Amino acid sequence: MSERDTPSIRVLLVEDSDVYRESLVFLLHAVRGLDVVGAVGDGAAAMPACLELRPDVVVLDFRLPDIGGAEVAADLRERCPGVVVVFLSASAGQDEYDAASSAGAALVRKDEGVDALVVAVRAAAVRSSE
Repeated sequence: MSERDTPSIRVLLVEDSDVYRESLVFLLHAVRGLDVVGAVGDGAAAMPACLELRPDVVVLDFRLPDIGGAEVAADLRERCPGVVVVFLSASAGQDEYDAASSAGAALVRKDEGVDALVVAVRAAAVRSSE
């Protein structure tokens, strides 16, 4: 099977900053093999979007205004079997690393750029298919 025949990785973005979320959608749409199936702005919208859109990977801002990323990730693991979370964070302190480790999730700092996020999403998708 060639890369062209490989199904795209379905990605759901959960990010509260409208500008950052829209930028990520734009940048990730340009990446071969990724399909951004949805983008929402808060933790409460993450579960309904996951259940409806059935992504392979959820890119989840760790610090959301309504529900913490760790709590959203735990809920996603329970109610959206097979989905893998990649945390996204403006800061990467011990709390973020501990939560990512507990969730079995990658953690990408926003200042690492879109290339690091793409690598993490692809690695997460490989883990979910094993």
